[in-house]
Amino acid sequence: MKSLLLPTYFPSISHFAVMAQSENITFEMEDNFQKQTNRNRTYIYSPNGIQLLNIPVKHSKEAHQKSRDVLIENDFDWQKQHFKSLEAAYRSSPFFEFFEDDIRPIFEKKHTFLMDLNMEVLDTLSKCLRMKLEFGKTTEYFHDAGNVSDFRYLVNGKKDPNLFEKYPQVFDDKHGFINNLSVLDLLFNEGKFAMDYLKSQKLQ
Repeated sequence: MKSLLLPTYFPSISHFAVMAQSENITFEMEDNFQKQTNRNRTYIYSPNGIQLLNIPVKHSKEAHQKSRDVLIENDFDWQKQHFKSLEAAYRSSPFFEFFEDDIRPIFEKKHTFLMDLNMEVLDTLSKCLRMKLEFGKTTEYFHDAGNVSDFRYLVNGKKDPNLFEKYPQVFDDKHGFINNLSVLDLLFNEGKFAMDYLKSQKLQ
């Protein structure tokens, strides 16, 4: 499968399932930024249920701004807040401590551009999953992806129809299984088995 995807912040399980099942991956670099999408947000399983982690971005005066040009608003200490939220959610998970040293540097480095952060996140997560990540990047925007499987819609979680097999989650005794969170949820709960899970899931 050849797949076209948008780089997002700690992508969803569906996003990584596509990557795990693709022989060829291209990342969209020429799209226009849209608010309230996974470009700058992710969802985790907190002690109180599903929790949104949102990266503040600087608002552009331009009507249409390319995602690759979006600047992070670093006046807020959002990185510290996000990592504290991950600790509260996953400190007691089976594999949080195993991957903590790989993940933590992302929250200690100041990025200027959202796209640079998202690409570093993808690189880090691929290494954690032992996924060989080879990819291309688009140089112009095409509404029609041609002969490539177009998964760009996954950037909008509300339009993502995928339902996945249950796996153990830290607070599932309180809130039950929550589907298709950030791949971090799978990684911290399943560890080395996460990649096998991603390869075995059916995609819509």
